Amino acid sequence: METYKLTQFSKASGCGCKIAPAVLQEILKNSDDFECKELLVGNHTNDDAAVYDLGNNSCLISTTDFFMPIVDSAFDFGRVSAANAISDVYAMGGKPLLAVAILAWPTEKLGTESAREVLNGARAICKQAGIPLAGGHSVESLEPIFGLAVNGLVDKKNLKQNHTIEEGNIIYLSKKLGTGIYSTALKRGKLEEQDYKELLESMTELNNFGYELGKLPYVTALTDVTGFGLLGHLSEMMGSKKMTAQITKNKIRTFKNISHYTSQFIYPDNTTRNFNAYEKQINGMVDLDFLTFCDPQTSGGLLFTIQKEHQKEFESWKSKNNFDAVAIGEIISRKEKMIELI
Repeated sequence: METYKLTQFSKASGCGCKIAPAVLQEILKNSDDFECKELLVGNHTNDDAAVYDLGNNSCLISTTDFFMPIVDSAFDFGRVSAANAISDVYAMGGKPLLAVAILAWPTEKLGTESAREVLNGARAICKQAGIPLAGGHSVESLEPIFGLAVNGLVDKKNLKQNHTIEEGNIIYLSKKLGTGIYSTALKRGKLEEQDYKELLESMTELNNFGYELGKLPYVTALTDVTGFGLLGHLSEMMGSKKMTAQITKNKIRTFKNISHYTSQFIYPDNTTRNFNAYEKQINGMVDLDFLTFCDPQTSGGLLFTIQKEHQKEFESWKSKNNFDAVAIGEIISRKEKMIELI
């Protein structure tokens, strides 16, 4: 059997496969949703998962996420896909309960061993998250696609959403930016070995601190950063509120050698898609800023807001629990644009 690199099959890698924001809104337009009083979170707020009220102050979180290969190793593709899918439960303040797999595979080209390795990688991450990979569904496909459907639980009082920001809140971000740029360099055969290690470590790191953030009453809003990039997911947090997210650019952390690749104009095609979708809502984006701030992330970090009066308390909690997140800005009264970069 001929040997293939998995990323040869990816038009867009990882969460860069996402349908463009404007196109997605067109698809969802005029959808006639079934009315269900137990459905606390549906698709109206672009949240990370659906949430169903089970009663007794307990809620079911349900989500699914899948994409084409972002790395060439089948095992690591499974790991990244699983960590990315499970993240949506954490991003609602919940605890994952179980997962089932979604596998589309060109077995004639890639064989069964590679598909088995994808599942093994996913199982390794599920085990780390403390949940079973309990089954799934598979189909023959021209392109390899893998992901998970994940269910979780959350106490109703701990449920977090992406759009519940408050004026005066401090904005935090965990994980560094750059997965889209690095994975594009990998696809082009230009990613340095030490940079691949940084990329993989970031994408396979679980966002399990989202469950702990859900327990903190002064955490006002929570999401994760994926295919729409930092500015896209921050825009979803802002919604239609008459406020501005003021972001200090030098507070945002990126992968160590990101400028080495951006200086060569190595970036995903979907970066420009994100830029076109959000640039009219943003002040202060200059030169090559968009390459980083609009970079589609795969299994990116947690983006959340806390009440300013609790920042000292939170910093103490963060240090005690070894949670790596940094303050990158503040929610202020409305200025000219929804997001201001300074």
